[in-house]
Amino acid sequence: MMLLSHALLDELATKAQASPRARAHHNIHPHASDPVQRFLVVALRDSYFRPHRHRSKSELATLLRGQVTLLTFDARGQVTARFRVGDGTESLAYETPPDTWHTLVPGESGVAFLEVKEGPYDAATATEFAPWAPPEGDIAVARFFAWLREAQPGSTPPV
Repeated sequence: MMLLSHALLDELATKAQASPRARAHHNIHPHASDPVQRFLVVALRDSYFRPHRHRSKSELATLLRGQVTLLTFDARGQVTARFRVGDGTESLAYETPPDTWHTLVPGESGVAFLEVKEGPYDAATATEFAPWAPPEGDIAVARFFAWLREAQPGSTPPV
């Protein structure tokens, strides 16, 4: 039996504060080859999740603490939908269909969630990053991230 404690989320929050990515995760599944990938993620307010898609797999995320804004995009980066999920909203989880460009923006107090995806994990094919979104660490991230916080359906990314 594996129990996942509130203290584990607190430990991940501490690790996230020390991380340049402003987030930390804990794998629940023991191996990358497992047919179901399960992990906890804690992300601080300023953690940038570069827009991406998973070509053939969906992902399910259940919010445990905090709130996120989930955005979906078309192939050019135009926002197609915007959803709030977690504390203070009507939704507690989201499932992203395969081949859907998406990102999440953590709320003011950060976020903790349980993510479940089909395995096995293959780093070469797991995630395709959007070519119209700057990579982590790029100087353009601050401007792009500010845009994500406000972007509404129909908005296009800043150039």
